[in-house]
Amino acid sequence: MSALDHVDLELLAALSADPRATVVALAERLGLSRNTVQARMARLERSGVFLSYERAISSSALGFPIEAFISVIVRQADLPRITVELAKVPEIVHAHGLSGQVDLLVRVACRDTQHLFDTDARILAIEGVERTETSLVMGEVISHRVAPLMELARRQQ
Repeated sequence: MSALDHVDLELLAALSADPRATVVALAERLGLSRNTVQARMARLERSGVFLSYERAISSSALGFPIEAFISVIVRQADLPRITVELAKVPEIVHAHGLSGQVDLLVRVACRDTQHLFDTDARILAIEGVERTETSLVMGEVISHRVAPLMELARRQQ
């Protein structure tokens, strides 16, 4: 991915502030032509800057108010197959591979604590999963954000 220039960062900041903004609205806000905004957005998309167009939906609103992080330790040789198996577990909403003593950090959403217990048991039942440790989410103190990073990137140009 090529480096983001000042215009890219301004465009991303505008999108962050108003994710539903149209190309025309972004062009007016930034003082650019519609074609320029459209071309830059296409390039940013091709470069992998946009992670998702999926709306963030509350798991609690769907009936899954219990969230937890499950640290998963696996046999390294089985990691690719384990990842495929984990993707089949609908309660898993996010997973990361890690360095260090924990191999995977999995975020799950469940109906209640029994559902969480059962979900953890299904993860443990995957061949090659050696151990799990579950930490219940008590509350979100900082939501996912990139605006501070964009501001830092703009200052460093």
